[in-house]
Amino acid sequence: MSWNTFGRVLRFTTWGESHGPALGAVLDGCPPGLALDESMIQPFMDARKPGQSKFTTQRKEPDQVKILSGVFEGPDGQQRTTGTPISLMIENVDQRSKDYSEVANSYRPGHADYAYDAKYGFRDYRGGGRSSARETAARVAAGAVARLIMPDVKITAYVSQIGNDRIDPAAIDLTEIGNNPFFCPDAAAAKRWEDLVDGARKAGSSLGAVVECVAEGVPAGWGAPVYAKLDSDLASGMMSINAVKGVEIGDGFGAAALSGEQNADPMRAGDNGPTFEANHAGGISGGISTGQPVVCRVAFKPTSSILTPVDTISRDGENMQIRTKGRHDPCVGIRGTPVVEAMMALVLADHKMLHRAQCG
Repeated sequence: MSWNTFGRVLRFTTWGESHGPALGAVLDGCPPGLALDESMIQPFMDARKPGQSKFTTQRKEPDQVKILSGVFEGPDGQQRTTGTPISLMIENVDQRSKDYSEVANSYRPGHADYAYDAKYGFRDYRGGGRSSARETAARVAAGAVARLIMPDVKITAYVSQIGNDRIDPAAIDLTEIGNNPFFCPDAAAAKRWEDLVDGARKAGSSLGAVVECVAEGVPAGWGAPVYAKLDSDLASGMMSINAVKGVEIGDGFGAAALSGEQNADPMRAGDNGPTFEANHAGGISGGISTGQPVVCRVAFKPTSSILTPVDTISRDGENMQIRTKGRHDPCVGIRGTPVVEAMMALVLADHKMLHRAQCG
């Protein structure tokens, strides 16, 4: 089977291909009565859309979202969710399918070309079809709706590393995120990354990145033991993003280097429940949120579409080399930042509704 749906109570299904007429999402299970129109979704789409700087793909897509169903004018005149499926559509307007004619009969290493061909027997080679990161536009639209379900939760993602160059944790200033094209909270690092990413672009190469995401305002109690753990669903959601190859919750792999007392999150009595003196667990213990900020980090591989020749084979099994022409992100993790935020929102909103279903 082909799985294109995510979530348990709040379920979303994405559809469409990179070079098809449109793509979108159907979001089912959204509570009724929430104020919703396109203007509430569009700012998140604008953060992700391509062609905004020389450090991203130059494909020009306005990514204007249209709500096709699931809303109606409420008593106050405001468009509100009706409780029925919300269908969201984003048109593709700047496809250049001819750029991919040379890869129709060969496989791009690092891409899903061979894997899709092996599974289905043929593939949509135009921009990767369904395997293209263009699919993530639909997730961002759905994630914008998910945020409305939990207005008290604030989600912030930023790029913390490009290639081997990391931000300085002591220099993090979240107000800097919108002041540069890298979603970077460290002004000095953002300046360094200009030359780093531009150098990779000019060389016909690419770079990987790490995106960190923090959700504040998540109350204690979301998540479930064993098979619906909040952290396992977060890991699943983040790993489903194109080009993601690793996810850490809290200290993640770093926890393996700590002792038990170092890794503990000491607790003290507070006026409104316990307070924590550390957050190595990333706000989740036993699969259930603790009330601390939920923290995860997501590793994006370097973009596989590069101009540097790479050894590959044709569909007929002949050895050859390939260069991927077209318009591509030299660092796909940059525009992956709004996508990470969207998946955080979709997972958290689903778990809020799961919690309410069992515990009221």
